[in-house]
Amino acid sequence: MPLHIRSIAVSAAVIAFFGIGIAGSISGLPPFTCCKRALAGAVLAYIAATFAVKAINAILINAMIKNHINRQKEKNIGATG
Repeated sequence: MPLHIRSIAVSAAVIAFFGIGIAGSISGLPPFTCCKRALAGAVLAYIAATFAVKAINAILINAMIKNHINRQKEKNIGATG
C-alpha cells in the first residue's frame, strides 16, 4: 500500500516550521528573522519529505510487484506439476 505523499510532507513541513521558529525565538532572534527561517525550513522539509516518501513508495511498489510475480510463478509451477 503506497504512502500518501502530500499528508506526510505537510506534516514534516509543519513540524519543521514550528521547530525552527521555537529554536530561533529561544536563541533570541527577532520574530521576523525567525519567521523567514522557519518558512524556508518548512519549504525545504516539504521538498525533502516529498522525495523521501516517493523513494519509499517506489521501493514498496517494487516489492509488491516482485511478490505478485513470485506468487504467479508458484501458482503456474503448482498447476503444471
